Amino acid sequence: MQTPDTSEPFDKELCDLVLAIAPRLFAVVQECEVRPGLKDGCVAAWGVVFGEGPVHVITADGTGQMVLNSPERALRWFTRRSGEDGVTARLVWLSRSGSAALDHAEAA
Repeated sequence: MQTPDTSEPFDKELCDLVLAIAPRLFAVVQECEVRPGLKDGCVAAWGVVFGEGPVHVITADGTGQMVLNSPERALRWFTRRSGEDGVTARLVWLSRSGSAALDHAEAA
């Protein structure tokens, strides 16, 4: 006689816990007007928000990183209003997928 596998409900609880406290991910996107009515943009940095705690930001090329009090603080570092290019920045939040898996291959 086999005993029932009790790990399945626990595994689901673990995945639900991970989803509930997962950090939020965002991109810092820079935009500029290349000519009247035509904008261009790029991802300048990626950020991670840990609940009410610190915000970690790393440049898209991986050469710079900072720890800030809020995601909005990152905008100061990536906005250049002087000169002709007038680069502005804004946050783009990645949405939560709503799923989690214990196996790396399943999560991909």
